[in-house]
Amino acid sequence: MNHTTLADRIDALLPQTQCTKCGYAGCRPYAEAIAAGDAPINRCPPGGDAGIAALAALLGREPLALDPTCGTSPDRLHVAVIDEAHCIGCTLCIQACPVDAIVGANKLMHTVVPDLCTGCELCVAPCPVDCIVMAPAGRDWSRPDADAARMRHQQRQQRLDGLHDELPAAARTLTNKAPLANLPAQGPDKQKLIADVLAKARARRHTT
Repeated sequence: MNHTTLADRIDALLPQTQCTKCGYAGCRPYAEAIAAGDAPINRCPPGGDAGIAALAALLGREPLALDPTCGTSPDRLHVAVIDEAHCIGCTLCIQACPVDAIVGANKLMHTVVPDLCTGCELCVAPCPVDCIVMAPAGRDWSRPDADAARMRHQQRQQRLDGLHDELPAAARTLTNKAPLANLPAQGPDKQKLIADVLAKARARRHTT
């Protein structure tokens, strides 16, 4: 069995949430690291004990307890929900989403498509007005969900690679910078304007 085939088989067992909690940039890089012997099989919280057992069976290893430094395994699927009344349209969540599950445009309201959300939580931290929460999805994450998420993630990566002539990591860094239209080009005026916008949004959120 060659390295590529083994990585493919490992990747097929991973949940494809692309949450990066394993310490790698996504499920595929983690699969490749496992196949190369550079990563243990117990660093995927979304996969939980069942995922670890499946990897152990594939690789002929003993199952391990989930590495607590990677987080805890969720009981049920949670998906991101945007409080649309407080969304300022900054696009940071859109750019953070690894599977294109958030729709919207600069300075316009954003919303999450719940059937596409993997529950990765990567959109929560970048939100400058704290208007994104994780809520129970009311369903479990399935293998068809994982396969569809893998495809969307691959399509997103291909799109980013096509937009930028840099290496994938550099491309991701560039695309995680939200465009701020109609702002002063530089200097303290720009910083003050951004600070004022965020302060007003936070104040509005905490008074409603």
